[in-house]
Amino acid sequence: MKKGLSNFFEEYLTKNPLFVNKKALQGNFTPDNISHRDEQIKQLASILAPALRMEKPSNVFLYGKTGTGKTCVTQYITSQIFDLSKKKNLDLKICYLNCKLKKVADTEYRLMAELARNFDVEVPATGLPTEEVYKIFVKAIDSNEKKLILLILDEIDQLVSRVGDGVLYNLTRLNSELKNCELSVIGISNDLLFTDDLDPRIKSSLSEEELVFPPYNAIQLQDILRERSAIAFRENVIESGVIEKCAAYAAREHGDARRALELLRVSGELAERSNSEIIKIKHIDEAEEKIEKDTVLDVVKTQPKQSQIALYSILKVCTNENHIFTGDVYDYYKDICRQVGAKSLTQRRISDIIAELDMFGIIHARVVSKGRYGRTKEITLGIPLSTLPKLEETLKEGLGL
Repeated sequence: MKKGLSNFFEEYLTKNPLFVNKKALQGNFTPDNISHRDEQIKQLASILAPALRMEKPSNVFLYGKTGTGKTCVTQYITSQIFDLSKKKNLDLKICYLNCKLKKVADTEYRLMAELARNFDVEVPATGLPTEEVYKIFVKAIDSNEKKLILLILDEIDQLVSRVGDGVLYNLTRLNSELKNCELSVIGISNDLLFTDDLDPRIKSSLSEEELVFPPYNAIQLQDILRERSAIAFRENVIESGVIEKCAAYAAREHGDARRALELLRVSGELAERSNSEIIKIKHIDEAEEKIEKDTVLDVVKTQPKQSQIALYSILKVCTNENHIFTGDVYDYYKDICRQVGAKSLTQRRISDIIAELDMFGIIHARVVSKGRYGRTKEITLGIPLSTLPKLEETLKEGLGL
């Protein structure tokens, strides 16, 4: 086995790779040219330009669905501002925090501790009052010399959903406590209605400027894919029609460029594994199925135990019926709870969990009326049948069944 594996790796190294720079197809790659975002680039650059005079820019919010270029444009502009600030010896600091990461922004304490670490100040993981962490952060940034901080909070809606909007109020209030330092916030959100639920005081101070990023259409996605593929792959390794099909898939997913790039990257990986010298249309179809499967499994693994039990119950009941109802699932759910030693929730709470699973697209739940017997949810599966065996296996393993 050892010799066979050694031969496999030796053979792998002798092959001519399809990829030249795979990073060009990753979501965190910032290209030298960003297509179809000229207007947003100009607007955001004009808002942030005062930073180069060490003047505090207005706080700004960027809205748009996933994969519409919000983060890419922000990093593109702020990196150029930072490079120019170094040449001019300006004390400008740019902090980027991804609020989707629970280890970064699971609580207000963790958020402020992470900010403090950006200024080389270590804060214990727990044990201090949150107010004390704020004081440590203020002390770290408010030195005797004038300083300006651009704080980028990516997926800021995730932070507020976990912590509440009080953290945003505290961040905007910091400027009144600082003597030599000023702080501007750049918030990035996938939720277009995010600020509607904020406290009016926070909304007025935080949303001084707003930019909306519309979804890309199929033609725009083709341009983006061609530009990135020219960096990522060797010449002439992409079959005719691959870029177009990849763009069509992503356009169907609300114009998500990140999804299109991931699809092309996985297609290239699958082509290499099958020893193909070119990326074919069939590899796009295989990649679509693989990504769908992997996405569903990743979502399911992060769900609370009660959600996993409810989903497992749906899968088991759905094997016999095309359309099932909340009551059918609830009876099976109670049995699974007994098997795994979990306390069963009420049927109303399970109905709420079913609604959450519907939001993820794993199932489709439609409210139907049963006349005098009230209303219930009619449930169908929203994932490919090929995903079911692996999904069921993942749930059984997670629940210890």
